[in-house]
Amino acid sequence: MRPSINRRRFVKTATGLAVAAGTAPLFVPSRAFGANERLNVGAIGVGGRGASDLQAVTGENVVALCDVDENRLNAAAAKLPAAKKYFDYRKLIEQKHLDAVVVATPDHHHAPATIRALRQGLHVYCEKPLTHTVEEARLLAKVAAEQKVATQMGTQNHEHPGYLQLVEWLKSGVIGPVREFHVITDRPGRWWPQGIEKPTAKQAVPSHLKWDLWQGPAPARDYNAAYVPFKWRGWWDYGCGAIGDMAIHLMDPAFWALDLGGKVRVTSQGPEPHADSAPTWMITHFEFGQRGELPPVDAYWYEGTAKPKAEIAAELPMNGSLFIGDKGRIAVEHGKFPKLLPADTFADAKLPEPFLPKSPGHHAQWIEACKTGGRTGSPFSYAGPFTEIVLLGNVAYRTGEPIEYDPAQMKVTNVESANEYLAKTYRPGWEV
Repeated sequence: MRPSINRRRFVKTATGLAVAAGTAPLFVPSRAFGANERLNVGAIGVGGRGASDLQAVTGENVVALCDVDENRLNAAAAKLPAAKKYFDYRKLIEQKHLDAVVVATPDHHHAPATIRALRQGLHVYCEKPLTHTVEEARLLAKVAAEQKVATQMGTQNHEHPGYLQLVEWLKSGVIGPVREFHVITDRPGRWWPQGIEKPTAKQAVPSHLKWDLWQGPAPARDYNAAYVPFKWRGWWDYGCGAIGDMAIHLMDPAFWALDLGGKVRVTSQGPEPHADSAPTWMITHFEFGQRGELPPVDAYWYEGTAKPKAEIAAELPMNGSLFIGDKGRIAVEHGKFPKLLPADTFADAKLPEPFLPKSPGHHAQWIEACKTGGRTGSPFSYAGPFTEIVLLGNVAYRTGEPIEYDPAQMKVTNVESANEYLAKTYRPGWEV
């Protein structure tokens, strides 16, 4: 095992990569595409969310498929028989004449797969959260900028017309300066287990599963059905818990519209931290300072069984957000259109004309960018800094005390021990 990424190797050159969504710099594609020419795409992870991503790019030339579950791999290959099959994405990425890859693996594989693809000069669509750790997020943003390729983090609702409208309202000051917002999800619980003990029983590995490849960069452990499929999200070695899953969706409009960033203080509370598993509930308070003309803002995150105080709960939709401004409030449920509150106050309000570009869809936008050098809504220059902030919620929780994070140093400045949670080590052969 080698140490985590050397912070000094890239922190200075990577600082300042964050840009407002939709303003990523254009680049010159590595080859010219004819009007009807298709990308040569490799799909890494073809079951679950990966199956949806694969379906979204099948209008292109899918030439390679990879999954550690042979059943899922064969099911995808039956629909795309011309594509070459792989169990190990490291080999897929070496395939000649690839233009782009889609990464839809468990969280702990996102950076190892994506960094290899970027270094090969490939365009990358990577599912959320962009990475498993803060340092990985910074590294991917840096390398993507160097390689000048089209990137997109898989937050499909970033392009939803309701979210675009929400961002327009917030940026236009419809409810005045926002000094506080709240975000809630009911996950985990019925979606996957958390707060449980690491299994001690050794079970037989299913014949269709390449367990060692599934573990990849994570510390080796015996197979147990408590980890797969999808239940991996609640284990620290593999996932980022509920905040890594849903905050990347739900806090996206806030990060975009309110220009969240800079130094931040983060406090998380929940059950006693568990060495292996994420908590059954967590409340995280992010305190952002002044950003240009924007005032300081307090962000509150609730997950699992955590609940806000009654007056907030009355207006905060489950799996949604509530923004509190000087002139009113905006409530929005995930994937829906925002609502102004109080409704009677805004009944005759003159709202801003739409000014954000309409989107052809998250995947279509990325495909077009691969061919033309155009923009994407959630490029790694945006997704990397956003992911850094979200994952600080877990860092504060696992540290057990408030942390103060300085992105310029990529360091927690007040609790030295917290910095161990910004990074991780990798099994040999899986280093980033």
